[in-house]
Amino acid sequence: MVDGIDTSVSHSARIWNYWLGGKDNFEVDRTVGDQIREVLPEIVDCARHDRVFLGRVVRHLVADAGIRQFLDIGTGLPTADNTHEVAQRIAPETRVVYVDNDPLVLVHARALLTSSPEGVTDYLDGDLRDPDPILERAGATLDFTRPVALMLLGVLHYTQDDEDVRAVLKRLLDAVPSGSYVTLQHPTNAISGPRMDEAVRRWNDAGGAPIYLRTPDQLASFFDGLELLEPGVVSCSRWRPERGDLPPEVDVFGAVARKP
Repeated sequence: MVDGIDTSVSHSARIWNYWLGGKDNFEVDRTVGDQIREVLPEIVDCARHDRVFLGRVVRHLVADAGIRQFLDIGTGLPTADNTHEVAQRIAPETRVVYVDNDPLVLVHARALLTSSPEGVTDYLDGDLRDPDPILERAGATLDFTRPVALMLLGVLHYTQDDEDVRAVLKRLLDAVPSGSYVTLQHPTNAISGPRMDEAVRRWNDAGGAPIYLRTPDQLASFFDGLELLEPGVVSCSRWRPERGDLPPEVDVFGAVARKP
C-alpha cells in the first residue's frame, strides 16, 4: 500500500498513464499494460490520440464556441495539456471542475488545482453514476445558468447498461442550459476486432474495474436529441485533425454535440 493506494492491483488510470509515458504508475500497472500491448500494440496510439482529441475539442469549444466553463468527469491522472491548461491558454478566465473517484488522482489533486489568476480550477471526488452530488458541488464553481461543456472521456465504458448511461447523461444535460456541449469518448472494436476483445479480456482479468466495449452506433445513440458537430462519431484521430493527411484510425471513438 502507498498512501492508502493498493499497489497490488492494476488501475486503469495508472495503466493509461504508463502508455502515455507518465511516471504515476506501479509495476503491476506496467505488467498489465505490457500484456495488453502484446495483443494490441496500437493501444499506445489509442491513448495518445485520445489525449490529442481532448486538446482539439477544448480548443474548438473555447476559441470557436465561446465556452468558458467545463465539467470534466473521469479526468484521470494529470498529464500535459489538461483541460484547464488548454482552455486557459486561450481564455484565462475559464472555469474548470474536474471529477474523479480514483484515490491516486486525489493524491495528485494539487497538480490539477493550478489555474490562471483570472480563472478557477477545482477538483471533486465523485462518481459519474451518482451525478446529483457532482452537480450540487460543482455549482459552487460553475454557473449553471450559462453554457457548460460536459467532458466524459474514458468513463462511460465502466457502465455496462446503455439505459444507465442515458439516465446519467439526461441528468447532466438537464442541469445545463441551451448552448452547452457534451463530449463523449469510448473504446470500440470497430478497427481491431478480436484483438481488442482479447485486450479487454486481459484488462478485466487483471482485477481492476471491468470495462465494456460499445460500437460506434451505440455511442452515436447517446447523442439523440442533440446537435452533433461534424464530422460526427469518428475515431478520435479523425475528429478535425489539424494536419493535412488523415491519421490512422484507432479504436477509441468520440464526438461532440451541442444542446439546442
